[in-house]
Amino acid sequence: MRKIFKYFIIISILIGLFFIVSAYSYATTISKDLEKNIFRLHIIANSDSIEDQTLKLKVRDAVLEYMKTLTEATTDKNSVIEYSKSNIDKFKEIAQNVIKENGYDYSVNIEIGNFYFPTKYYGNISLPSGNYDAMRIKIGKAEGQNWWCSLFPPLCFVNISSGVIDEQSENYLKSTLSDEEFSIISSTNPEIEFKFKIIELINKK
Repeated sequence: MRKIFKYFIIISILIGLFFIVSAYSYATTISKDLEKNIFRLHIIANSDSIEDQTLKLKVRDAVLEYMKTLTEATTDKNSVIEYSKSNIDKFKEIAQNVIKENGYDYSVNIEIGNFYFPTKYYGNISLPSGNYDAMRIKIGKAEGQNWWCSLFPPLCFVNISSGVIDEQSENYLKSTLSDEEFSIISSTNPEIEFKFKIIELINKK
């Protein structure tokens, strides 16, 4: 009897280890694929005051208006990144002009690189925590709440007041991501949400 119990414990441990290794492998694969296919825009306000948060959104609108003219025909993430890098001085000028026009003298710092993000929600799209390529715009002390979206696939130009992305943006996502990846970031199915939680747990810092 003791021998059977011992075997049972060993098998249970092996099954548990198999599950952990499989979950880690799955989460790592999905995370790397999402990170590889997504380029984000991240704008951080000077502070959490109503005025600074409003200013952040005005900077956002001006930056997106310019970005839209550059990337409206682009279907490649690397091209969007190159556009952003080659126009970084223009983005800075646009942001500083908006800040000055609204009566502030905050500095603007823009970086394009790979940054860690916690889990973020945008309309009906959820991105798990992880390291993503992004353009990060810091206004002043950059101590306020941030705003983010995806420059590629292009979700930044979507009105999210309805809480859902439009059909064109959804098709962009589907063409860029695998079926599994798309379901992970967009589905509310309990099984998919469980997978999302596993990815969050593995990537959490």
